[in-house]
Amino acid sequence: MFCSFAAFKDAFGQYENETDATIPLEHFYIKRQGGSGIRRILSKVTFGLSTGYGSTTFKHELESFGVLQNPSAPPKLFQPSSVTTGYSNWFNRVTPSTNTVQASSFLVNSDTTTIGFKSKSFNIPLRATVHLEFDRYRIGGGYSFEYTSIGDFKPTSYGDRINDFSPEVSNFFLKKYFVSLGGAVYRYYEYLLVVDANIGGYKLGKDFDSGSIKKGMFINLGVTVEREMSEYFKLFVRPSYEIKSYTLNFTETGESINHKFNAFYVNVGATYRIPELRKCFLKTCKAQMNHAHGNREYRSRVHPIYKKQNPHYGENHPVIIKYKGKNKKKLNPY
Repeated sequence: MFCSFAAFKDAFGQYENETDATIPLEHFYIKRQGGSGIRRILSKVTFGLSTGYGSTTFKHELESFGVLQNPSAPPKLFQPSSVTTGYSNWFNRVTPSTNTVQASSFLVNSDTTTIGFKSKSFNIPLRATVHLEFDRYRIGGGYSFEYTSIGDFKPTSYGDRINDFSPEVSNFFLKKYFVSLGGAVYRYYEYLLVVDANIGGYKLGKDFDSGSIKKGMFINLGVTVEREMSEYFKLFVRPSYEIKSYTLNFTETGESINHKFNAFYVNVGATYRIPELRKCFLKTCKAQMNHAHGNREYRSRVHPIYKKQNPHYGENHPVIIKYKGKNKKKLNPY
């Protein structure tokens, strides 16, 4: 009987639906129907959420400017043509100031040497992403909201003669939006190595004078190590390096200062892919693996998304109790 059914199946293929089966044993040959077309499309979508730590270096050179340092006072900029006309802030906005040159003042001009300031700052990012996966390639986008704390700016030259510069703003929230392109390059068991690039724009905080600032694009290059916890859920760590800058324009003189604020990040987070199969509709069903009721295939109700599913039996509990804890040291666990 079994051979005849096997021969029938080989000859005619699987049944498309239950109405084609005439006897109970033929139900074994009904072709399973997976997720709908919409679910198959949505199963390519992966959402990600991460946080971490970033180290940003703000740096600028003062071309076409000079620095005036009076004793026990913050440094100020001046135009080479007029030392008494200067600026007390040149980071987030242009703040004019009247300079007073004292007998013990220190002056240096960019015409004779390279002068500038540099600050070490830190970021706490909250990053959300969504991407589509096609084989080993990925395309998507995301949004990042970052708390940025700004340290004092130290002079890059004449550190013994020029004091630190403290801008008017000590912290701000940096918002970034971007598109991402990437691909998997190496797999080791459940670990996956992915390289990607994020390219987009950003918004500085409200304390920055948008009328005087010209922003550019940013590019972020990263390497992601993913740990597959299950078919749908992954944990990851992503170190990356980011290049970006903005230009602060002095409208009265036509001069400008280019502020670079490149950053190194380490993000940790998780991703979740939309399942292709619907969850089993039977509340009493305890099947741990993908299974069928009739000709419709469903995913398990009881298998957690953070465990890898064995295709043969689900593997909710890969190690039974008698081999766990202190029992594993016994020759006879019973």
